[in-house]
Amino acid sequence: MSVKKCLAIAFAACLIGNGANAFELDFSWQGLKSCTNGYPNRVSNPVFHLGDVPPGTKYIRFKLVDLDVPNYKHGGGVVAYSGQSTIAAGAFKYKSPCPPGGSHRYEWRATAQKKKNGGIIATAKKVRTYP
Repeated sequence: MSVKKCLAIAFAACLIGNGANAFELDFSWQGLKSCTNGYPNRVSNPVFHLGDVPPGTKYIRFKLVDLDVPNYKHGGGVVAYSGQSTIAAGAFKYKSPCPPGGSHRYEWRATAQKKKNGGIIATAKKVRTYP
């Protein structure tokens, strides 16, 4: 096979691989009551900004994970999805970040689903340190 043909095939594969946009998630801790004593507060979710939500998504499941203490269950919630690019604060309640004596890395996971309790399509993740 010629070098020219190899390059053409590699270029085509690259274009195909980049054809689908990745599901994106963003948020901030702005407005969250300060907590660093290890005893989380029950609070409303932050505003979530979504990008490139996959076709067929009917629900998005949100889950907060403390990457420094992954076994602690902060919870999350499931929100009906109808094409919006923002999920408002107050859609569900969860246990706030509240690392004792320092900061931790937290990851919000948003899972696009076909059904309320399943049919996973894609997952987006965003990590932020708190505080």
